[in-house]
Amino acid sequence: MGLFGFGKKSKDVIDLAERYRKQKEKEEKEKENSGSSGSGPSPNPFAFFNLSPSGSDSKTEDSKGVDSSENQEKRRKLAKRLANMTDKLEELSNKIYHIEQRLEVLEKKNSKESE
Repeated sequence: MGLFGFGKKSKDVIDLAERYRKQKEKEEKEKENSGSSGSGPSPNPFAFFNLSPSGSDSKTEDSKGVDSSENQEKRRKLAKRLANMTDKLEELSNKIYHIEQRLEVLEKKNSKESE
């Protein structure tokens, strides 16, 4: 076992960063393509949902275009739903906070009256 390059070196090294590099290269290519076509869509805050099917290599170019537009539409709808849910959760959280504040005021008022 060779830690930090010392000792016996193994040829069975697994590069876990390769997938990350490929993903970054793909994103850069997409940015270049969208940049050359004028103003592209705004950056997606939910880009972590960007999942690509593993069998997409065997598809033709036409079906890739149709599938990618369908996937983009689904991602857009999902992002919108998540944003709406987040807004509703924040609104409910604010309402709970205000109710807690009112409850504290009532408890203080009640304790003063009972004294």
